[in-house]
Amino acid sequence: MPTTTHIDDRRMGMPTCMLVTVGCAKNEVDTDRMRALLLKSGFEETTEPDHADVIIVNTCSFLGVATQESVETVLSLAQVSTDDEDGRPRIIMCGCVPSRYGDELAPELPEVDAFVPSDQEDGIVSIAREVLGLEASHTPCGSSVLRTVEGASAYVKISDGCDRWCTFCAIPAIRGPYASRPAAEIADEVRLLMKGGVREIVLVGQDTGVWGSDLPGEHDLAWLLEELAEVVSPYGGWIRVLYLQPEGMTDRLVRVLRDVEPVLPYIDIPVQHCAAHVLRDMGRSGSRAELESLFARLREEIPDLVLRTTGLVGFPGETEDDFEELCEFIEEVGFDYVSVFAYSAEDGTVAATLPKQLDEADLTDRTQRLQDIAERLGFASTARRIGNEYDVIIDGVEEAEGGLELIGHTWFQAPDCDGAVHIEAGEAAVGDVVSCKMVDAFCYELVGVVTAQQ
Repeated sequence: MPTTTHIDDRRMGMPTCMLVTVGCAKNEVDTDRMRALLLKSGFEETTEPDHADVIIVNTCSFLGVATQESVETVLSLAQVSTDDEDGRPRIIMCGCVPSRYGDELAPELPEVDAFVPSDQEDGIVSIAREVLGLEASHTPCGSSVLRTVEGASAYVKISDGCDRWCTFCAIPAIRGPYASRPAAEIADEVRLLMKGGVREIVLVGQDTGVWGSDLPGEHDLAWLLEELAEVVSPYGGWIRVLYLQPEGMTDRLVRVLRDVEPVLPYIDIPVQHCAAHVLRDMGRSGSRAELESLFARLREEIPDLVLRTTGLVGFPGETEDDFEELCEFIEEVGFDYVSVFAYSAEDGTVAATLPKQLDEADLTDRTQRLQDIAERLGFASTARRIGNEYDVIIDGVEEAEGGLELIGHTWFQAPDCDGAVHIEAGEAAVGDVVSCKMVDAFCYELVGVVTAQQ
């Protein structure tokens, strides 16, 4: 658990920090690395803003609403007052918003003491000490593998940046070109996490399927998964991959997802759309027929496969017929999980300049209609698990109407996005794996009864 300390600790040489993350799993990894750097250099962590000397907000700017949420979070925290003589904690804004907007931010956000783009976050210790008026730290960063995760699942970034330049997306401009992390560095991080009690490794990146394409040699994602399987297997853990693209589904990768035991047969491919002309205008490739053929092949070759995708609704020029085609495609493939996003005209993107932008009413209507389909598919997929028995990783304990209950997830539920398993509280602890029979379902949630404990 995070340590709560008081503001007076700074005067004793132990400055306190609070870390807040807005956005995706990749941001969570970046925040955790900053946390590790700060703790290693002598900072103490607190979860109470009025006990913090410095508050670090790791921001998201993938969509306009995410940028707005990030700014509102910063402004809210800037209102915190403390008993310190300066009256407030220092605020550092990190991540995608500073990366995207740079020098524009300082005049607009005088409440912020420092802006740190994503590629400068490894310098967070020096920046935090500087805004606090403390002497510079000489603690070396040391290993590039620095994590503090204590839960049962951990995200591991295998790459950053993106080379795709989809016309609706600002990520390449924010994060830069695609860059794979070296395999040895990834393996060291996975080993550290498994030794620390993590039971599931979730590999993330802007485009995980092309990992290795920019590194010397001919190694690819399938090879990396086989290497990581050797690391994870002795601990009885799982490996899950998120954010693949259709072009990345090679025959070898399919074989690894099917045949390598620690690697879960769970595929997340954000297709965004299926109408060929919409995909073309998005700067993407493919068509409905090609995508249906891909998913049919995956289902045929990987037994009990779980499929997740993303639908982007209301792209400029999307007609009602195009939208209906997307809905039919989603239902026909029968995805287990579907995330639905409404198109947002993002500053600096090609799509924001295109004609035939949809009005807000049509955008809202289509988003809700596809969301209804997504929920129908997801609820049905969840309900089909009733009566079966699965291993469940325990993630935590929550207060329920009938008292305390254990919260966990199975192999077909990605942490934080696919629902959970609710179990009557027993002897299990966070990180334990228990066998459970699924006895009920509600929405994306399952109710399990423990049958055995590993």
